[in-house]
Amino acid sequence: MALPTFIPSLAPSPGIGRKTKYNILAAEFGEGYSQPTRASVNHRKRELSIAWETLTDTQAWEISNFLDERGGDRPFYYKPPRETVALKWTCEEFDDTVNSNGTRKITATFIQSFSHQV
Repeated sequence: MALPTFIPSLAPSPGIGRKTKYNILAAEFGEGYSQPTRASVNHRKRELSIAWETLTDTQAWEISNFLDERGGDRPFYYKPPRETVALKWTCEEFDDTVNSNGTRKITATFIQSFSHQV
């Protein structure tokens, strides 16, 4: 079964946080000398901090239902704004808050996935 592509009806709010983490192994030697090396072929992992600030109930349910359906362990494709290619992501946690004006806010962390699923 092909992985779904996450295309919310409303673009995320400005200010997406993009974090890159490298998985590096290092052998430490005397006198401060070390020899670092990449831990694997996919040693570079990205993380997105993404938010939708003012959602209607319908828009919020669309996003939260999609993320719930994936359950935190099943990847999906998503193309972040200002990028040209959709990558595979998982979302292990997200927050859904009701704003004081009755709109809703969803914040989520997307972690790049290197699973074998396509």
